[in-house]
Amino acid sequence: MASVTLRNVQKRYGALNVLSAVDLAIADGEFIVLVGPSGCGKSTLLRMIAGLEDISAGEIRIGERLVNDVAPKDRDIAMVFQSYALYPHMDVAANMGFSLALRKAARQTIAERVAGAAGRLGLEALLARLPRQLSGGQRQRVAMGRAIVRDPQVFLFDEPLSNLDAKLRVHMRAEIKALHQSLKTTAIYVTHDQIEAMTMADRIVVMHDGVVQQVGAPLDLYDRPANAFVAGFIGSPAMNFLPARVWRAGDEAAVVLADGGTLAIDAALPVRDGDLVTLGVRPEHPRIAASGALAGEVAVVEPLGLSTQLYATLAGQQVCSLAMGRVAAAPGEPIRLTAEPGDLHLFQRETGQRIG
Repeated sequence: MASVTLRNVQKRYGALNVLSAVDLAIADGEFIVLVGPSGCGKSTLLRMIAGLEDISAGEIRIGERLVNDVAPKDRDIAMVFQSYALYPHMDVAANMGFSLALRKAARQTIAERVAGAAGRLGLEALLARLPRQLSGGQRQRVAMGRAIVRDPQVFLFDEPLSNLDAKLRVHMRAEIKALHQSLKTTAIYVTHDQIEAMTMADRIVVMHDGVVQQVGAPLDLYDRPANAFVAGFIGSPAMNFLPARVWRAGDEAAVVLADGGTLAIDAALPVRDGDLVTLGVRPEHPRIAASGALAGEVAVVEPLGLSTQLYATLAGQQVCSLAMGRVAAAPGEPIRLTAEPGDLHLFQRETGQRIG
């Protein structure tokens, strides 16, 4: 096992800047998830750590060793790709032990490591099968087993669950997390799925346009996003955003929406009367009120059994409200919503940076 340290890591293709000055310290045994939309640079960063892409500037260290110019095979890492990349003519055991065979490891060593990995992943009964005889989830477990037998210092995962159906993705998320807790090996995992990031990571690195937006524990990012991009990307359903203006008078403060509706905010926030802001509120925080609050109209009602997802038009914007239980509402009906000051997020209108 080893730590991974990135210092001022950059990637350029000619004049195109793909990654801008990435600084990141990953602790020994930590599970880090790089998350962001397509094209944000997360897979490029992972490939640079693996040695599959050259870096334009900066340093990458695995443990204390500088690996900028070290070949991928000598970095002591193992990578699990989106495609399983299994050899179709080899059975499961041969696929899992292939990297050790290339190193000319003893047959007994290969057999012991393959058996150990197969036991961890529930593949003992499948060792003699060919890849075409396996399901998608089984193939992905074989790909992970192939990485495990190498006993690397660092595991790298490049969107390994993207090809699986929704139910199997949930199952495999739990398997990968349990595997990491068992092996305690440093893991760096790339995904565009923020639910994978929230459920699996010790810390999340949110990226956008080649820039790291925020690094932190999943619930820290959820509760205190650094900017509107992180706030909108982390969480499902996504945070609601409404343009607003600040009103202050003495010890009282509120935000005023485009239609004149107001919500009280924390008076300790560093805002002035008349400031233009973006109001953010997560779907679980708005609640239906009998009077006062914000007036709107129900647009869509989605009963989910355990909860109800309701979309309402509010101040010209669509707002999602997620309520536990069942809500008696129908499209076209008037509705009033309110939220507690402590559940509201304010962002600077121009820069998107969090206020407070």
